Amino acid sequence: MAKNLVIVESPAKSKTITKYLGRDFLVLASYGHVRDLVPREGAIDTEHNYEMSYEPIEKNERHVETIARALKKSSVLYLATDPDREGEAISWHLHEMLHDKKLLKNKRVYRVVFHEITRHAIQEAMEHPRELSQELINAQLARRGMDYLVGFNLSPLLWKKIRRGLSAGRVQSPALRLIAEREDEIEAFKPREYWTLEADLNKDEQDFVARLNMYNGEKVKQFTINNEKDAKAAHKNLKKHGGKRLIVSSVEKKSRRRNPSAPFTTSTMQQEAVRKLRFSAQRTMRTAQTLYEGIDTGSGTVGLITYMRTDSVTLAKDAIDEIRGYITSEYGKENLPTKPQIYKTKAKNAQEAHEAIRPTSVMRTPDSLKNSLSKDQYGLYSLIWKRTVACQMIHATLNTVTVDFACGEGNAFRSTGSTIAKPGFMSIYLEGRDDNKGDDEKMLPNMEKGDEIHLKAIRADQHFTEPPPRYTEATLVRALEEYGIGRPSTYASIISTLQNREYVEMDRRRFFPTDVGRVVNRFLTNHFPNYVDYDFTAHMEDDLDAVSRGEKDWIPVMDSFWKPFIKLVKHKEQSVSRTDATTEKIDEKCPKCSSPLLIRLGRRGRFIGCSTYPDCDYTCNINGESKQESHEIVEGRSCPLCGSALLVRQGKYGKFIGCSAYPDCTFIEPLEKPTDTGVACPKCKKGKMVSRRSRRGKIFYSCSRYPDCDYAVWNEPVDEPCPSCNWPMLTMKTTKRKGAEQVCPEKDCHYSKVVATEGE
Repeated sequence: MAKNLVIVESPAKSKTITKYLGRDFLVLASYGHVRDLVPREGAIDTEHNYEMSYEPIEKNERHVETIARALKKSSVLYLATDPDREGEAISWHLHEMLHDKKLLKNKRVYRVVFHEITRHAIQEAMEHPRELSQELINAQLARRGMDYLVGFNLSPLLWKKIRRGLSAGRVQSPALRLIAEREDEIEAFKPREYWTLEADLNKDEQDFVARLNMYNGEKVKQFTINNEKDAKAAHKNLKKHGGKRLIVSSVEKKSRRRNPSAPFTTSTMQQEAVRKLRFSAQRTMRTAQTLYEGIDTGSGTVGLITYMRTDSVTLAKDAIDEIRGYITSEYGKENLPTKPQIYKTKAKNAQEAHEAIRPTSVMRTPDSLKNSLSKDQYGLYSLIWKRTVACQMIHATLNTVTVDFACGEGNAFRSTGSTIAKPGFMSIYLEGRDDNKGDDEKMLPNMEKGDEIHLKAIRADQHFTEPPPRYTEATLVRALEEYGIGRPSTYASIISTLQNREYVEMDRRRFFPTDVGRVVNRFLTNHFPNYVDYDFTAHMEDDLDAVSRGEKDWIPVMDSFWKPFIKLVKHKEQSVSRTDATTEKIDEKCPKCSSPLLIRLGRRGRFIGCSTYPDCDYTCNINGESKQESHEIVEGRSCPLCGSALLVRQGKYGKFIGCSAYPDCTFIEPLEKPTDTGVACPKCKKGKMVSRRSRRGKIFYSCSRYPDCDYAVWNEPVDEPCPSCNWPMLTMKTTKRKGAEQVCPEKDCHYSKVVATEGE
């Protein structure tokens, strides 16, 4: 037995590291956390310095026993879990469990950390071990303690005041508030009318558009022309003066620079993967984990990227030198800045991870690894590699041109465009934009002052201002980061928690709060404003960071949170009734009895009802329609069974499309559109696996070509072939006993592989 025992979190990581350390080292995996707070009230003694009671995590007990047996035959223990607070805590918990088993007597124990799984990084870490950091451990104890105390005190209150089965959390509650408040903004938004006048022009067989910029000697702003009458008058006047030609009155040319984006942090990687790969935050992190832990590239297993939980944008000097050398050889010295590009972290307290996410070696290009990577791995690795190389390249130079066209006295149209003079970093990578806010480069023909330009038509178009857009995963992650809600490693779990608890749902890649989510948010905002306040949440994260740096003691931080919190919980338990929590006053009278109306929460969501119920039974939907009249007709479609109109109906499990001839015709189908997972159907090999919701409300995955292909599975598809039977797809299954594991969906194949639990 090897005399040196090394403990990491992931089994995939352990296989990679074993090859680097040699036969004197045995590398085993803890498979994530090894123990947690006892899952019942009282696990934290708030009267005695928050003393915590733990129990082993059942699914990982056998892994701890394997470690214990190996330790008996080893003289040195290296704790090499992930380099963040959560990883430090896992090492500490394991150390405490082994100590309780009396296995650490006469053993040397070291803590080692590395941010990439390469031979050099591993050997460097082993040569410079340290002791466990009590500051990082205390920060994690405080975070876990707060989350536990919120869950076990606020969630029961929600059960009593709103509905059984609800829960609240320290971090996801402010995130829910973001989504719910955005929905309130959208509903309260009042659109304003405005008109634009545009000229369709042509020069040298190139069509382009110019927008009215001056009218009657005055600058045209958004609401200068705000009704049809004025628009028609302006249109008539401009057509009269324009004729068939417009004269170029001025041409202004400028040169501007565009600088490359910083290398990826966890947040920016998740945002860009949503925009360009259409990955969820969870899918991004799961894929990044495999790239970090190691991939067999044909010449051995190696970690392809640095640690993926980070809010830092710095790069190691060795990495910068390698990247600059690669740019010089592949793209020419003219694309290399004189000095390396240095980026500063915007986050107030960037902590824990010490480098941006980058390839462990830029020489491993995406194309050279394509045959070794799954589709998801290749897509994400390409993003990371391109972003990293681009961040050290020279800026792009763009030539912009602004052309004004006279159309009679005091009237002018304007067209702007640009061309790329020197692409620089843009030859490799350009950051995506949210909500179609990108500035697409528009090409214009060459024009000089005095040129006559053919006028094809002048158009007057009506527009209305639009409300703020609902959050996508990318914009929500950015908002969480800007407000300081959570930390890089928690964004994916925050989003999945909100969805799993059915507080929000996603439609067309946008988040909508559910009726229950809105009621929960209103209750928390009205009665626990501090604990869903964005500044308060960010302040608590700052306090945890201060604890991790040794600047604050964790017990006073817990006191400042717990004592006012529990006092408020007890007060609200006595002072708030269930009716107060589940109803909302509106300024309308009941049409049947003239009593005030209320918005209530029922089994099927929010509705309007009379405040004197049960004496008056008047109800209607939120939009004011009676429940019998509220079904929305599905335009352009009819029932495929009987030809009747289709309606959007509300059922026990949410909205669905049903036949208007019910009960004579029972045709139904899900309302929400399937979401593409990006995984090819393994049966027909033509369609894609998409997520759908069953009649009972449960998510399943089936071929996009249904009913031509009827292949379907309950678990989320993974774009990797089964190592046992070569079936083109695996699935991700999560159970309480085993946690997350990859399993083969084929009945005759029993392949399964436990996936390590991610850290914080």
